[in-house]
Amino acid sequence: MAKKLFVRTWGCQMNVYDSQRMADVLAPLGYETVDAPDAADMVILNTCHIREKASEKLFSELGRLRPLQTEKAQAGGRMILAVAGCVAQAEGAEIRARAPFVDMVFGPQTYHQLPEMVARAARAAGEPIVNTDFPVENKFDLLPETTAAGGPSAFLSVQEGCDKFCTFCVVPYTRGAEYSRPAAQVLSEARRLVAGGAVEITLLGQNVNAWHGDAPAGGTWGLGRLIRALAEVPGLARIRYTTSHPRDMDDDLIAAHAEVPQLMPFVHLPVQSGSDRILAAMNRKHRADDYRRIVDRLRAARADLALSGDFIVGFPGETDADFEATLRLVRDVQHASAYSFKYSARPGTPASGLGDQVPEAVMAARLETLQALLIEQQTAFNAAMVGRTVPVLFDRRGRRAGQLLGKSPWMQSVHADAPARLSGTIADVRIEAAGPNSLTGRIVTGAFASGADAAALGVPA
Repeated sequence: MAKKLFVRTWGCQMNVYDSQRMADVLAPLGYETVDAPDAADMVILNTCHIREKASEKLFSELGRLRPLQTEKAQAGGRMILAVAGCVAQAEGAEIRARAPFVDMVFGPQTYHQLPEMVARAARAAGEPIVNTDFPVENKFDLLPETTAAGGPSAFLSVQEGCDKFCTFCVVPYTRGAEYSRPAAQVLSEARRLVAGGAVEITLLGQNVNAWHGDAPAGGTWGLGRLIRALAEVPGLARIRYTTSHPRDMDDDLIAAHAEVPQLMPFVHLPVQSGSDRILAAMNRKHRADDYRRIVDRLRAARADLALSGDFIVGFPGETDADFEATLRLVRDVQHASAYSFKYSARPGTPASGLGDQVPEAVMAARLETLQALLIEQQTAFNAAMVGRTVPVLFDRRGRRAGQLLGKSPWMQSVHADAPARLSGTIADVRIEAAGPNSLTGRIVTGAFASGADAAALGVPA
């Protein structure tokens, strides 16, 4: 009889990818994924350490799961409870101390060892398995082959780890050094994902544009060359990549935006601050004007390219003038979307020991001001789509019957009345309305195979 596996995922797309790969690793052991933890035989909490109160969220969730685990035991069964990901890597000892009922604690580099860990947990009498060492072997070489995309959009991890050591960030300590998968391995996985139904693939990495993988015929490729090779995979209509670092945005990758039609005109390029003084304190090793020049070059390569970014307000020592420099950069760049946060000290990072902390009230006011500007820009970007016809990849059902939801090339959510058969396909949509977070449109006639489909939805012939 199949065993039930529930995985809760917090954080970045890399964690989403990792969670799917954990399910792949456990499938040969008879585990099938379910949508709720009730009666699950194994629950994995795949954690993220980037945002504020990550540990508190984890322990709160563990508190909710503990009664389910006890109930399962009282019924003569067992729920294996596991904590994975970056919080597990950074705080394994604390998890073991505060939640001794957790059976397994393991970092993001060791989940290929799950079959062994599960066997050990089955033998252990209440002694948790803690696996937070960085293994000698690379997990990508030992993971099972992907067999399905799980939908028209798929993630593909090509690069992991970080050598940048930004002073606010835990990633180098939880994910380890930068590693690039070989090109042949990436291309093989991409072909399998497309064969399994993927139309769009997003290449993932902590610094994805730092990817420099072994080339199939020897030597090394950069990300631009890899994208060109992926564009030759039949059936792969869209290629994206995230997350990038300004220091790794090289000439060939920028040129790929002009030369590869499958490469979507949307780049997530975190800058964090517009102040050179704060950027230096963050150890970003680029200046605000360096960022502006990269944006100008990307837009020169492809005029319709849109930018997304990350911003931190209230980094230790940030003054009003520093914050104003960030606002100036935002006005100069004009973002289609962005993520912005108050600075939160991550244990063990250099910035956590800095003095001159910005008061909470000041951080909150600055964040409110920044987010108002970013929302204004995002709303204007979306509003400019009204009246345009854009290709939309429909990848899920909409909020109501007869509606599908998809993504534009610029990562906007687009709602449209459409027959279910268009799910998983790209169709042209004329945008009729826009809000801060989504677009609404009407399928154009050419997207339908029959006049009956069009007539049913009121589309003019």
